[in-house]
Amino acid sequence: MRVTYYPGCSLEGTARDYADSIHGVCESMGVELQEVPDWNCCGATAAHSIDHVASVDLPGRNLELAEEVGNPDMLVPCPLCFNRLKSAVHEIEKGSEGFRTRLGLSTPRIWDLANFFATDKMLEKIASSVKNPLSGLKVVSYYGCMASRPPHVTGEPNYENPQSIDRIVKRLGATGMDWAYKTECCGASLMVSSPGVGSKMVAKILGMAKRVGAMAIVVSCQMCQLNLDMHQERIEAETGKVFGLPVVYFTELIGIAAGLRRASNTLSRHFVDPVPTLRKYLG
Repeated sequence: MRVTYYPGCSLEGTARDYADSIHGVCESMGVELQEVPDWNCCGATAAHSIDHVASVDLPGRNLELAEEVGNPDMLVPCPLCFNRLKSAVHEIEKGSEGFRTRLGLSTPRIWDLANFFATDKMLEKIASSVKNPLSGLKVVSYYGCMASRPPHVTGEPNYENPQSIDRIVKRLGATGMDWAYKTECCGASLMVSSPGVGSKMVAKILGMAKRVGAMAIVVSCQMCQLNLDMHQERIEAETGKVFGLPVVYFTELIGIAAGLRRASNTLSRHFVDPVPTLRKYLG
């Protein structure tokens, strides 16, 4: 299976662990990633608040390049990039004036990565690859706010209660815990511009995950992973609460359950060490 792949900027840098786990899982499942040639930044997170035309044409150029690759599907692991690409399609299809980008008939279907892996076909592949069932592991699935909203742009029917990561977790043998904070915002770049506000948002999410009995948080967004993972120790010190919650990508969980070292060796790059929680599944 060949699919077009748009990595986005952060997976080339701070989220290299996510990129490596994605490649490891896709390679094992026969999904060939064909990267968009000469891709550029999608404009997240600031372009849409500065220049509306640029905020459409930046992702629009990537869509034009993706058309040249020729695959019907394009995988986008970063929810911010996914949101900007979908927003560009929405704006261009409205017929608004001023955009350089013009979409053709061969524009690929844009997939949020977790939704792609949660299709029936991919879930079958995941289930058949499991060598180390994650039985006894209780987790919460955390989606963040960019992959599902606004629904008229993303096309997500369950935008308040998405299910893709939950379905994947179930196939791996883990127990997904119900909770109300699946799509709660992690604060994103507020951790830089207003860390006091961002820290309160993260503390609320970590506290609820702990309250429902989760042993780990499973994510599909590198920004959410960074905020919940990197700042956890500092927030513990500020609040006097102990969370100790590993924040892992769903692709890493697939790698652990399937015994794929390339997809699970990335665990050592996390701030909150996931190994003590996941040791018995690592083989």
